[in-house]
Amino acid sequence: MKLILNIIWLVLSGFWLFLAYLAAGLLLCITIIGIPFGIAAFRIGLYALWPFGRTTVERRDAGAPSCVGNVLWLVLAGWWLALGHITTGIVLCLTIIGIPLGIANFKLIPVSLFPLGREIVPTDEAFGAY
Repeated sequence: MKLILNIIWLVLSGFWLFLAYLAAGLLLCITIIGIPFGIAAFRIGLYALWPFGRTTVERRDAGAPSCVGNVLWLVLAGWWLALGHITTGIVLCLTIIGIPLGIANFKLIPVSLFPLGREIVPTDEAFGAY
């Protein structure tokens, strides 16, 4: 089921969201200070490309620098990436088939707003089921 949802996701919204994260990452990598934010954008972009079967978890070793970085991220790129997820999620929820994909878009909003201090892991690994 995850494969089918990922393929539908890729066609309907994943590719376009990936391009948005790629553009944000490239813009952020222009300066040396922005490189860590650009890398975060690339990481989340790959997650937005193929999200089903993966989730995000908080990193226990993330501290104050990730909090400060998240505030900077929110100002530099997070708000308009979250706006893309909101818009895409609303459009997808207009159809019955698109509702699960719209909900998945809404679940990506917190990650797009505050990505630092989070790690993308397989769903099985996140919930301890092996």
